[in-house]
Parts: sequence; structure tokens; C-alpha cells
Amino acid sequence: MFGLVCFFILMGLTLGNRAPMTWPEKFVKDSVSWTQGLFYKPAAQVAGFFEDIRQLRVIYEENKTLKLTLTQYARDTQRLNELESQNKRLMEALGFTERQRQANVYTYRIAEVVTIDPDPYNSTVTINLGDKDGIKENMAVMTVDGLVGRVSKVFGFHSNVQLLTEMNDTDNNSKAIAVTVKGSANPPFGVIESYSKTGEFVMNKVENADDMKVGDTIITSGMGQVFPKGIEVGTISSIGPGEFGITYKVMVKPKASFNHIREVFVVEVPEVK
Repeated sequence: MFGLVCFFILMGLTLGNRAPMTWPEKFVKDSVSWTQGLFYKPAAQVAGFFEDIRQLRVIYEENKTLKLTLTQYARDTQRLNELESQNKRLMEALGFTERQRQANVYTYRIAEVVTIDPDPYNSTVTINLGDKDGIKENMAVMTVDGLVGRVSKVFGFHSNVQLLTEMNDTDNNSKAIAVTVKGSANPPFGVIESYSKTGEFVMNKVENADDMKVGDTIITSGMGQVFPKGIEVGTISSIGPGEFGITYKVMVKPKASFNHIREVFVVEVPEVK
């Protein structure tokens, strides 16, 4: 009963209008508030510091994920561009082989260039066809645009191709190219024995240049022992007198580019039975 009486008395006191606080109460209230402020501000700063660290870690993880995504995207884009470029080259190669099949009975074995010799004085590339594929030394090698070289060495699964930029009339290992003019009624003949510093083939031993003019297409004549007939080599850029003024010297601009070769064709000539 005493507890109930105290409870009702306390309720009556708190429900009524409270008198103004006395100065001891004000002093205690101010002291407590000031003391709480001393602890609250540092605690809030420390909590904010750790919250910033957590946010930085979240941002770091997000940036890391974005970088990985961008890297993968760039890699996929590069791969797509490479596949599109390769598809375009293979489509051109398909059209080329179809045209050549209609022109002659050669077999064109498409090969991919796997390595390029970095030595500027040894223009050699390696292709992914070898002895197991029936590749033999001195087979002619060309691109869609024209003749680029010959097989110089054959291994089990790869072969070395010596480019025509290595041609030198003073080198016994260099193979000359017997050539003529494409589509001429009375085609003149000549021999390409070297590659000049100006980036052109030197065609010598041309006895008659009356049926030749700048812009004519030069093709292999098939009279040599290496390069079969009918492969385009280049176009005539100039015609001038040769040695001793007896023959003519013809400069031929290559049809094919020798830079950044990706795919080539090894020309297989059927054996005569």
C-alpha cells in the first residue's frame, strides 16, 4: 500500500507544471552536457574516420572490378577486330584460289606465318606447313597480291621462306626469276636477279622492249626451274638501257607487300607423268 501511495504522489508531481530548475540542478546539467561534449566529438571523428576507410575500401574494390572489366572488354574488342581482319583476308584468299584454279592446275596450300626473322639482312619468315604437308624446297610462295618468295628449308612441321627482297645477283644461293609481260601479243622475256635499294626488282636481259610500257604487269614465264608460270610479280615503273646498251633494264614495282605478311600460299605444281 505504501508503494502505491508513493507511485500516485510521484505521478502527481510529474504531471503538474514543473517549477524552474534550481541553480544546483542547472550546474549539474551544464557539467554533464559539457563532459558529454568532450567525449562525443572525438568519438564521432573516430567513427567517421573508420567509416571513410570502409568507403575507400568499397571504392577500391569497385575500381578494381571496373579495371578488370575494361581490360576484358579491350581484349575482346582486339580479338574481334583480329578475327574480322582474318576473315576478310581468308575471304580474299578464297576468291584468289578460285580464280587461280580456273587459270591453271596448280594447288595452292594456304599457310600461316608464325615467325619473322628480326635480322634486317636475312629476310626470312617461317610458315606452319612442313614436310608432313608435302612442302618441298624451292616451292614458290605468294600472297593474294603476288609472288613473295620461295621455300628455302623444310622441317617436319614448319618451313622457312626466303623473301624476294633477299635476291642478289652476286649470291649463288639466290634464285633468278624468268619473267614476261602479261597479256602481250608478242611478250618480251627477261630475268629478275636482284632487289634494289629503292624497293624495286631489277629485270635484265630484255632483248626487245617495243611491246613493253610503264604500268604493264610482269608475271613469271615458267622458263626457270623454280617459279611456275603465270604468277604476278609486279608492274613496270621504268624502262632504260641495260649493260653495254645491247639489252634493256626494266625496273619492276612489286605487286605484293613484304611487310606484315600474315597468310601465304605455297604453290604446288603437279608432277609431269
